[in-house]
Amino acid sequence: MPSKLTKRLRDFLLVVAMLAGCTHWLSPSIPVLKKRTQLHMGTLVTITALAPTDNAANTAIDAGFSEIKRLEQLLSTWISTSELSLVNASAGRGPVRVSPETVAVVERSLQVAEMTNGGFNIAIGPAVDAWNVSEHQDIPSPEELDTLKALTLLSGLHLDVQSSTIFLETPGMRIDVGGIGKGYAADQAVTAMRKAGANAGVVALSGDIKAFGRLPSERKFAVGIQHPRKEGAVLAFIDLQDEAISTAGDYEKFFDRDGIRYHHILDPSTLQPARACQSVSVIAKDGIWADGLDTGVFVMGPERGMELVERLPDVEAVIVDHAGNVHISSGLRHRIRFPIESDQEGHLQ
Repeated sequence: MPSKLTKRLRDFLLVVAMLAGCTHWLSPSIPVLKKRTQLHMGTLVTITALAPTDNAANTAIDAGFSEIKRLEQLLSTWISTSELSLVNASAGRGPVRVSPETVAVVERSLQVAEMTNGGFNIAIGPAVDAWNVSEHQDIPSPEELDTLKALTLLSGLHLDVQSSTIFLETPGMRIDVGGIGKGYAADQAVTAMRKAGANAGVVALSGDIKAFGRLPSERKFAVGIQHPRKEGAVLAFIDLQDEAISTAGDYEKFFDRDGIRYHHILDPSTLQPARACQSVSVIAKDGIWADGLDTGVFVMGPERGMELVERLPDVEAVIVDHAGNVHISSGLRHRIRFPIESDQEGHLQ
C-alpha cells in the first residue's frame, strides 16, 4: 500500500499537472504566473499566483504561505501549544479562550455537523485513534468502541461565541478540525494573496483547493478529481473560478483485510468506516464548506448526501458510490469533463 505522503503527492500532482500546462500563455505583455510548494498542516501545499510582475507574484505567494503557517499554529493538534491542543488538554476541567479564527472554524464545524445529521464530527478523534488505519491497522472490538462513544458526542462540546471560549465537558474528549481546517486555511490564504496584489491564483492543500480569478486568455483553473480505484488516474476534470473543491475518499488512509476495506472516514453513529461511498468531491464558493461537507456527505451516502447538496445554494458534488457509480449534482452536469479514455459516462447516475 502506498505511503501516506506518496498518496498526498499523487493527489497534489494532479493539480500541478493541470497548472503546469498554463505557462505557455506567458509573455512580457501579460501578468506573471508563479508557483511554489511547501509542507504545512501535514501535507504538501502548492500556491500559484498570477500578478502584474514577478515580484508581486512572489509577494502574494509569500503572503499565502504566511497565513497558512499562522493558522497552523492556532489549529493544529500536532502542535502542543496550539489553541486546539490547549482546549483538548483542558477537557473536563474548564473553558479555554481562543482566537476569532478558531471560533469561526469550530462554529462552522458544528453547522456542518447539523447540516449532515452528524455525519461530520470534529470530536471523533478517539475512535479514529482506536482504528489507527495508517499504522497498526487495528480492528477495535465493539466493546472498545462502545467505551469511546461518550468521548465523541458533540453534545459535550460547548462553544461560547460571545466569550470566545471552548469547553469539552468530558475528560478524554478532544476535537480535531483536520477535516475542515484546510479548507478554511485555503480561504484565508486567498484573501491574503488578493491583498498582496495577486489577480488570480490557486491554493492547494492536498485535496483541498481554492481558486480565484482567471488565467490569461480568460481561462478558468482546471482541476482533476482523483479516481478512487485507479491510482494516479483522473476521474473527471472541473474548471474553477472563485470556487473551492475538496475531496474525501476511502483510498487516502486504509488497509484491506479478508476482502474488506477499512479506512479512516468513520460514521460517528457507529464508529465504523462509512461504506456507502468510494469518494465525494464537493464544490462550493468557500473552502471551509467544501472541506467539511465532503466528509459529511461521504458518511450520509449518495442518496441522502445528494439530496442535501441539491438543497444548498452554490454547492455541487461528484459522488462515487460503493459500486463505482458516479453521481453528479444537477448544477454540475454541464461543467464536468471526463477523460477521453474514461468509461465513467456509462455509469452516471
